[in-house]
Amino acid sequence: MLQPTVLEVTPMADYKLMLTFENGEKKIFDVTPYIDGPWFGKLRDVVFFNSVYIAGKSVKWADGQDISPHELYGSSKPIKETSI
Repeated sequence: MLQPTVLEVTPMADYKLMLTFENGEKKIFDVTPYIDGPWFGKLRDVVFFNSVYIAGKSVKWADGQDISPHELYGSSKPIKETSI
């Protein structure tokens, strides 16, 4: 199954991303489980974390860190189920 493309990403407090998908869904993705080790650990820097941008069907950071589209869509929670 193809994953909807991310059209908009907004960094939030506590290492969360608000995502808007092409199908109109808005979801929250928690990046916290990914920020261990030297590669993804760079995301602990809030300024760096907030530099997230759209890259193809997914999101990316300046040093190449990215999260796959299926992970973003499948592991995020609809906003109505999440307290913002």
